[in-house]
Amino acid sequence: MEWIFQYGLFLSKIATVALAIGAIVVLIMSQGQRKGARRGELQLIDLGEQYRDLQEQMKQSRLDPLAHKAWLKEQKKQDKAETKLKKQKVKAGEVLVEKSCLYVVDFKGSMDAHEVTALREEITAILAIIKPEDEVLVRLESPGGVVHGYGLAASQLDRLRQRGIKLTIAVDKVAASGGYMMACVAQRIVAAPFSIIGSIGVVAQIPNFHRLLKKNDIDIELMTAGEFKRTLTLFGENTEQGREKFREEINETHKLFKDFVHQQRPSLDIDKVATGEHWFGSQAKELGLIDEIGTSDDLLLKEIESRDVIAVSFTQRKRLIDRFMVGAADGADRLLLRWWQRGQRPTL
Repeated sequence: MEWIFQYGLFLSKIATVALAIGAIVVLIMSQGQRKGARRGELQLIDLGEQYRDLQEQMKQSRLDPLAHKAWLKEQKKQDKAETKLKKQKVKAGEVLVEKSCLYVVDFKGSMDAHEVTALREEITAILAIIKPEDEVLVRLESPGGVVHGYGLAASQLDRLRQRGIKLTIAVDKVAASGGYMMACVAQRIVAAPFSIIGSIGVVAQIPNFHRLLKKNDIDIELMTAGEFKRTLTLFGENTEQGREKFREEINETHKLFKDFVHQQRPSLDIDKVATGEHWFGSQAKELGLIDEIGTSDDLLLKEIESRDVIAVSFTQRKRLIDRFMVGAADGADRLLLRWWQRGQRPTL
């Protein structure tokens, strides 16, 4: 048995050394990241160019080798002629007319709306260079979440509206509750026929463990200054007065939500649609919650023909632990969204 003990001791020493080396490497890497780290990176992608490349690939795949060779030759000839013409115009002092631009932003919101950090950077970048004839398209997907997070997200979109920039929201899957709060800021909302729209309401729930603690002779002391510093608690005994105050706060929040939506879309029968219900896209159009039925793909293909289409994306730099935590949170959000959708509507 002695050799087993010695072997175990040897393995423990090796593991200790390996952990120590790993900790030093992680520490050095994190220090290096802190010194040269930036907040994040802004990426611009020409969606029109991507589409044209795809289009050319599909055309080429349909050609036989000889036809393909002839097609490539013709393309090079056309490109050369266009470049030569542009140079001649520049030499002649002609001002080249630039196309208007459609800036595309993606917002896929979670319960805590942490994506608003990237959204504010993207909106700021767009406002720095946008021209009056340009437009912004936001591809939005969110079931809603915390009030302050989605309130800030809607305010970021409102920055565009305040500058007189035309804003379109495209909803392919869901824009409910806080998601619809964002959507209604736009002058135009386009949604897919079976997307989920609306849910203009407020919900809050909190578990209470008071009876369980009392059963096990565990006391919780909660000290507050101010009559309603705490209304409902997790561990203390909730009172009817506290419950009434909590309901009052929810109703106030709902009124603010209704007023905001009605201000953005005054033609809505706000009392009819602000019941907390949600509707499919085709139903939402009849109610005036959206303006058109369609998908973001159709919108982009239509715009690519006449203007530049640029996707704007801000990616935050994250530590390894932050990436893990955000990944876990996003997974939980997706799970909650699936449960919510199954519970609210029949599945297909």
